[in-house]
Amino acid sequence: MRGWWQDLADLVLPAECGGCGMPRTVLCPGCRAALSGAAPSRVRPVPEPPGLPVVHAAARYADEARAVLLAHKERGALALVGPLGTALTGAVRAGLEQGRAAEPGVPVLLVPVPSADGAVRARGHDPVRRIALASAAELRRTGTPARVVAVLRQRRAVADQSALGSRQRMANMAGALGVADGGARLLAGGRVVLVDDLMTTGASLAEAARAVREASAVRAAGRPEAAAHRDARVYASYRDTRGCGPYGETVGVGEGAESAVYTRARGEGSEERKSEAQERTDGLSTGPRTAATNRAGNWIRAAVVAASPDSFELNRN
Repeated sequence: MRGWWQDLADLVLPAECGGCGMPRTVLCPGCRAALSGAAPSRVRPVPEPPGLPVVHAAARYADEARAVLLAHKERGALALVGPLGTALTGAVRAGLEQGRAAEPGVPVLLVPVPSADGAVRARGHDPVRRIALASAAELRRTGTPARVVAVLRQRRAVADQSALGSRQRMANMAGALGVADGGARLLAGGRVVLVDDLMTTGASLAEAARAVREASAVRAAGRPEAAAHRDARVYASYRDTRGCGPYGETVGVGEGAESAVYTRARGEGSEERKSEAQERTDGLSTGPRTAATNRAGNWIRAAVVAASPDSFELNRN
């Protein structure tokens, strides 16, 4: 656990650049440019998980940008939150501009993808939430009403994803997130942007989007949110040598996993093939479409500081 004196020292006495190690600077000009110097891009992993919203990233997860993210997340270089928040803000704005015209007075709701409680305790801070707060402050400073709405919760334990492939990550994350009781009310009336520091396969963002859509649809239908948490579980269904739980949920992710299918995601893979005009008209909702469906269920975007380099190649066959 970091002491308060370490946090203070990082803020006022930066030892070296978080990207390249240049002494006596938080982030040198070259590393700052690598992080947020280029225009944010729309990114799309391959394979693309069902239900993934439109995602924009500020930088490729490589070299200096990778070093900066790791320094902030794993080594607690808290002074880097400012540049990281600026980079995330660029990705957020790119998604807002692509999705629809500016809507004065309609707030942007930044919803961080939650880290496991154990990871937060081990690091001594929540890196994604910290970056989201910095980004919201930057958006407000430049005239866009914004706030962080940290309503997502982990509903069950998940395996460490670092060694998992894309299908295994989808199975690992399916049904793992939910919106806290009363959280759907906080998401109403704003433009929801899911935020994370990094996207690799997109499994976490797709699961976060599912949880927000379900909670929003349940609220629009007037059902109690507590019942929704019980009834609206969406899990991966696949054969595993260790079997499945009573609801068909994943109990382990290993080499025996042969396929991963979201039970309510059939047809969702075609969503991203809609024209941008269609996206602007009806959003990316995969839940029940009713007149009462609120903005949070209908309009979701995602923004990350960095994404895997492969996901920047959008013009693939």
